[in-house]
Amino acid sequence: MTTHPAESETLLTPSEVATLFRVDPKTVTRWAKAGKLSSIRTLGGHRRYRESEVRDLLNGVPQPQRPADD
Repeated sequence: MTTHPAESETLLTPSEVATLFRVDPKTVTRWAKAGKLSSIRTLGGHRRYRESEVRDLLNGVPQPQRPADD
């Protein structure tokens, strides 16, 4: 049995990301729609963000543009 690294990675809610960046959660959603931050959709349709990507952005590491999940 193999495990994929993405399955074990910590995911953050829009509110958690917003708290880290000190912005409104709607701003985080706009960033995802604009491709500035990639998001994962849960089965219920909620957005989740990879903690490692969020931490890289906080530290100023540039991220490649990715198409947003709609």
